[in-house]
Amino acid sequence: MSEKKPSRPPMDHVEFRKIGKETVDYIADYLETVQTRPVYPGVQPGYLRRLIPAEAPQDPETWEDVFADVERVIMPGVTHWHSPDFHAYFAPGNSYPSQLGDMLCNALGCVGFSWAASPACTELETVVLDWLGKMLQLPEHLLAGTAGAGGGVIQGTASEAILVALLSARTKVIQREREADPESSDHDVMKKLVAYSSDQAHSCVDKAAMIAAVKLRKLPTDSDFALRGTTLSAAMEEDKANGLIPFFSCATLGTTPSCAFDKLLEIGPVCCEENMWLHIDAAYAGSAFICPEYRPLLDGVEFADSFNLNPHKWLRVNFDCSTMWVRNRADVVDAFNVDPLYLRHDNQGLVTDYRHWQIPLGRRFRSLKLWFVLRMFGVKGLQQYIRKHVSLAKEFESLVLSDDRFEVSAKVVMGLVCFRLKGPNNLSERLLQKINETRKIFMVPAKLRDTYVIRFAICAATTESSDIVHAWNIIREQADEILTGVKNGI
Repeated sequence: MSEKKPSRPPMDHVEFRKIGKETVDYIADYLETVQTRPVYPGVQPGYLRRLIPAEAPQDPETWEDVFADVERVIMPGVTHWHSPDFHAYFAPGNSYPSQLGDMLCNALGCVGFSWAASPACTELETVVLDWLGKMLQLPEHLLAGTAGAGGGVIQGTASEAILVALLSARTKVIQREREADPESSDHDVMKKLVAYSSDQAHSCVDKAAMIAAVKLRKLPTDSDFALRGTTLSAAMEEDKANGLIPFFSCATLGTTPSCAFDKLLEIGPVCCEENMWLHIDAAYAGSAFICPEYRPLLDGVEFADSFNLNPHKWLRVNFDCSTMWVRNRADVVDAFNVDPLYLRHDNQGLVTDYRHWQIPLGRRFRSLKLWFVLRMFGVKGLQQYIRKHVSLAKEFESLVLSDDRFEVSAKVVMGLVCFRLKGPNNLSERLLQKINETRKIFMVPAKLRDTYVIRFAICAATTESSDIVHAWNIIREQADEILTGVKNGI
């Protein structure tokens, strides 16, 4: 009886070289021609299940059959984030150097939970986060250097960074309170803890508080939708009078609804005086602080215990790559240190083990793509990219202001314009619905207090002035139809 021959791999080195080059061509063609596709898909929920079998195949399929299904099955349901007609949410990072970094990351397959798991994975991340920190002119205590107490780490998202900061702050204050009162328990302290953010902060702050099982107060903002120090201080005094323990505040620089900036130079001293953890969430706008003209918006960062921004939004780095810096890495390690024998190594305690800085154990070699981008664009290239996006936003703002049927609803500081039709909210709601139904451009709404606004974000790397004019023409056409209908009683 003859031995059964081992099954042939679905793709060998020779085929991978050929197919890989073809796939790179497909990706380049897609990004080059993405604007020829409707920016928003026209499918209905559940469309995909009808297009593929109910079970995985028993026998191997050819690459040709698999790849054919990308256009048949996947592309009809894709929202094209890198289209110049995409103006929703915030800018999605993308560049060829970043994509190549991810390709190499996938090939190396490092699971960098410790220095020993792959020294280069850990050390490059530490150094590149110092690079970026210096580009931002962060204070020395937030950098690792060669002997600093702080340092940087790459998280998956800003949501993870905020959760890590909040849990670290919770652990720190519980330890402090129990040292002062050894008879108290963790639960005794936790039920008194209260965290703060503005009413404009991202919903991930709410989720972090839910996970941490602590109270969160969403504080009112001023006329520019910014949190003021006096508001925070008054809330803290009220809570302390009620027996609560203020322990964490999240200041936002570049809020999601309107790109507003909390008053950091007011909030920072309040947190410092109360010995309360200050985290700064600058997920979108933080990248702009590499430009000298926008760096003053980060003044007050010296008060922060932690700070995050997303290079995967505005620094040409593909998702996921959320950079976070901490004043004292021991605060984070104390909160997340779980150290079984099988993860220990000979250099433990002498080097960084990033598994102690995050929620998951495993981590990808994400610093490769950031390293590639910083080297191939340079600081000047990235500054130029950000300035262009801001300029395009200002151009769109001027078009809105030129039409007295519209109004701009918030200051335009970065690459986001919040606008609306004058009048009741339902006019702007109908306008956005009709615009998105065309599938020619795509935007999303926000509420600024009780006012419904449409968010126009400059997103794609290839967006040009002609795309701004194209979008504005579509907006005006749809507004004409709505307002004509209103006039005629329709």
